[in-house]
Amino acid sequence: MRERAVSGTSEGPTPTADLIRPKVTQSDVTKPSGTGPLAAAADTGVVAATAPAPPAPPETGPCAPSPTGLTGPSDPAPAPVQTPPPAPLRTPGLTPMAEPAPTPPEFTDLAESPQDPRLSQNPRSAQDPRLPQDARPAPAGQPFRSVFDAAPLAMAVLDGDGLVVSANDTFGALLGTGPDELAGQVAADLVDLASDTRTWHAYREVLRGRQARLRCTRRLKHADGRSLWVQVTVAPLPPESPPGPAGPPGVLLSIADVSARRELQARLRHVRMHDPVTRLPNRTLFFERLSAALEAEPTAPAESYDEERGGTGRIGLCYLDLDGFKAVNDTLGHHVGDRLLAAVAQRLTSCADAAAHGRAGAPLVARLGGDEFALLVEDSTGTEQLAGLAESVLTALQAPFEISGRRLSVSASIGVVERQAAGTSATALMQAADTTLYWAKADGRARWTLFDPERNAHRMTRQALVSTLRAAVERGEFTLEYQPLVGMDDGRLRGVEALVRWRHPQFGVLTPNRFITLAEEDGSIVPLGRWILATACRQARRWQLDHPDEPPIFVSVNVAVRQVWDSDLVADVAQVLAETGLAPHLLQLELTESAVMGSAGRPLQALRALSDMGVHIAIDDFGTGYSNLAYLSRLPVSALKLDGSFVRGFQYEERQPREAEARQAESPETEPRQAQARQTRSREAAVNRSSPADEVIVEAMIQLAHRLGLTVTAECVETSDQASRLRRIGCDTGQGWLYSRPVPPDRISELLDGHACGRR
Repeated sequence: MRERAVSGTSEGPTPTADLIRPKVTQSDVTKPSGTGPLAAAADTGVVAATAPAPPAPPETGPCAPSPTGLTGPSDPAPAPVQTPPPAPLRTPGLTPMAEPAPTPPEFTDLAESPQDPRLSQNPRSAQDPRLPQDARPAPAGQPFRSVFDAAPLAMAVLDGDGLVVSANDTFGALLGTGPDELAGQVAADLVDLASDTRTWHAYREVLRGRQARLRCTRRLKHADGRSLWVQVTVAPLPPESPPGPAGPPGVLLSIADVSARRELQARLRHVRMHDPVTRLPNRTLFFERLSAALEAEPTAPAESYDEERGGTGRIGLCYLDLDGFKAVNDTLGHHVGDRLLAAVAQRLTSCADAAAHGRAGAPLVARLGGDEFALLVEDSTGTEQLAGLAESVLTALQAPFEISGRRLSVSASIGVVERQAAGTSATALMQAADTTLYWAKADGRARWTLFDPERNAHRMTRQALVSTLRAAVERGEFTLEYQPLVGMDDGRLRGVEALVRWRHPQFGVLTPNRFITLAEEDGSIVPLGRWILATACRQARRWQLDHPDEPPIFVSVNVAVRQVWDSDLVADVAQVLAETGLAPHLLQLELTESAVMGSAGRPLQALRALSDMGVHIAIDDFGTGYSNLAYLSRLPVSALKLDGSFVRGFQYEERQPREAEARQAESPETEPRQAQARQTRSREAAVNRSSPADEVIVEAMIQLAHRLGLTVTAECVETSDQASRLRRIGCDTGQGWLYSRPVPPDRISELLDGHACGRR
C-alpha cells in the first residue's frame, strides 16, 4: 500500500528514472507542492505523464509482481529491472540531479522524507542565486499583500483599537487620499460607524472579538463630490492570516459601492408604493405615512402652532368617495374611468398644495382603491383646518371634466376626522373616517361630514346589539308584554297586542324600536318571530283556560315581511296553533300597510292561506303608507289599525296635547316599526291646534272599512275626549294609554277579572 501511494499507478513501484523531472516550470515555483503526501503523489503523476519509462518485459516465475501491483507480506522483494539508464534530462541554468537510490518500502511519502536528496537539491529554492529576482517565490504573506493591493474592493486592516493599520489603493481613492496617509486614523470616523448607537455598539463588539461580523449601509461622499451608498462590512481576520507591519491585525474593513442597487431599489419601491393610474401614493404608502405620523412625538401644542417650533401632535384625515363613479365605468368604459380618476387626482393635489401655503408641508394625497381617496394632514391645527380643506375639495370637483371629448361631472362625499395623534391607532382613525364617510352619503352626498362621537357611540351600540342578537334569542333574553285592545262601546277587553322586550345584560330593557329593524336586517327576526308567536299563543290559551266564564280574547302578533320570505309562515302558524290548542280566530297577525300593499307572489299566497285557515290579518299604521283602496279590496284583510297621527288631531283642550305627549315619551313603543314616525308626530302634536279634518278623514275610513266588512282599531288613544269622538263615529276598538300601557301577563289576568278597562 505504501509503494502504491508513492508511485501513483497500479503497475507496482515506480522506477528510479521516472522520478527525474524533465524541466522546471513557473507553476512549480508558485504552487505549494512538496510538503505533503498529496503533493508528492501529484509530482510523481506529472512526471510519469511527461516522460514514461520504457515498458519492462513481462516477468515470470515466483518473483513476478502480483496483478494488483502490490507485494504481499510473504512475497520476496521484486528483482530490479535491467534496463539501460536513460540519458539525463538537462534544463538550461540548472544542474542535473543525481540519480537517487530506490526509495525503501518503509517510507510512506517521498515528500515527507528529510533525507530525500531531491528536496535538498531543489533548484527553485528561494536561496538559489542563479534565479532572477522577480522569479523567486514571495516571502510569507506576500501573495496576500498583492491581492490586498490590487483588489477592486476598498479594504483596510484595523487593529484592535479600530485604527487603520493599512489600506489598499481603492480605499484611498474612495476617500480621496493616499492609502499611506490613512494609517493610524480612526476607521469609525472614516465610514461613519458612530452615527447611531446600535451600529457603534456592534462595531465595538467585533473589535473585541465578541461578534462575528458587522454589516451596515452608509451614505458617503466620494472624492469627486458625488454621494454614494456603500455597504460596510467589518469582520475579524482568521488567525492564520499573515501579520501586518504593526503586529497581528485585528479586523478587515471592506466597503462595497451599492449605489446602483439602492437606486434600483428606490425605483422599485416607487413603483410598489404608487398607483399606476393616478401616480398618487397608494394604500401601502398611505398607511406607512399614517403609522409614522401617529408614532411621532408632538413637539408643540396645537394652540401654539408655529412652523419653526414644530408639530402639534394632532392628525387630520379627509376620506372621500366619488359619487356615481360606477356609472361612468359601466357606461363609458374603464379607460374613461381611469382618465377621470387621474383628472380628479390632479385637482386633489392642487387643493393639497394650496392648503400647504404657509405651513411646513402639504397634505398627503393618496388613492386607497377604486374611487376612494384620502388627504392626510399631519400636525393639524383643528377641525377648522380640515373643514376648510374638505370644502375646497368639493369646490374643485364642481367644475366639469373634459375626458375623451365628453364633459363629465362628479361629486364627492367626504368624511372628516381630526383628533390628537396620541392614543389613536391607524385602524381606529380609518374606522372613524369610514363611518363619517357613510354618514355623508346617507345625509345626501356631495357634502362633507365631521365625525361625531355621540353619533358613533350610537352606531357602536347598534353594532353591539347586532352581534349579540341571535345569541340572545337562544339564551332567552326576550320577554313579552301585552297592551289591551278595548271595545269602544262597552269598554270591555277584546284582545291584546304582544310587544317584545329585550332584557339586555348591558343596556337594560330595550323596546322594539331599538332592535327589530336590526333583526330584520340580519335575518334573526325569523327565529325571534317564531318565539314571539309561540309564546303569545301559549299565553292566550292559558288566559282562556284560567277564565272559562269570560269570552276568550284574541292576541295580535306583529309579523315582518322577511318572515314570510325566509320561512314557511303558514306552516309555523299551523304548528303553533296545534301545539297550544288556540283557535285560529283568536290569533291576529299584523303587517304594516307598506308591506301588505306591496305584497305579491309568495307573501300574498301566504296571507290568503292564513286567512283560509281562520287567522285574522290586520293592516297596521293604516293611512300613512300607500292607502291603495282598490288594492285593499283584493287582500285577505279582516281589520284596520288607524295610525295614531289621526287620533292626535282630535285634541281640543289646551292641556291635553301636553299630557298625551308626556305619556307618549314615557311609554314603550307599541309597534317597533312605528317608533321614528311616532316621535316625529309627538313633536307635531305639541302644536295646540284642533284639526277637524282629521276627524272627518277618520270617520270616512271607518265607514269604508265597515262597508268592506273590516273592523277598525284606533291607536294612541290618550284622552277621554278622543275616546268619545271615536265612539261617536263608529270605531270598534281602541288602544292606548287611556286604557293601559303594555303590562306583564298577570296584569292582563287582573283586567279579565275586572271585566273592563279604565284609565290606568
